[in-house]
Amino acid sequence: MATTPASTDETQDTRVQAVFDDIRRTRGSDFINAFWRHLAFDAALLESTWAEAKRTMVAPSALDPLTKELIYIAVSVANGCSYCVHSHTAAARVKGMTEAQHADLLAVIGLAGKTNHLATALQVPVDPVFDISPGTLRP
Repeated sequence: MATTPASTDETQDTRVQAVFDDIRRTRGSDFINAFWRHLAFDAALLESTWAEAKRTMVAPSALDPLTKELIYIAVSVANGCSYCVHSHTAAARVKGMTEAQHADLLAVIGLAGKTNHLATALQVPVDPVFDISPGTLRP
């Protein structure tokens, strides 16, 4: 059960309405998902979260949009966020994720989870070659 009520456009203050309008423009869709509707209980939090999401997920950067969605899915799985797994899997499909890519992603997530747990359980020390400063290359 949600901890906040889902807001509707008709009951929004002008700040929330502006964010919802920007979401619609940015995504080219009239659909405002439940996450944003529930976050709308606090206009400032909605504004700042949408601005960060837009800056990170929409603005051009070194990562292409599909790669960003794949990373988002992996982090959402690791964090146990079912909502984000579903919404970002749908977004990845819209951005061109194939079934083969989805299968590869799940294999990587599964392997990373397993090896992370094993390395943690064994308390394996980090190899010095991996413990480097940014910009420093080691063989």
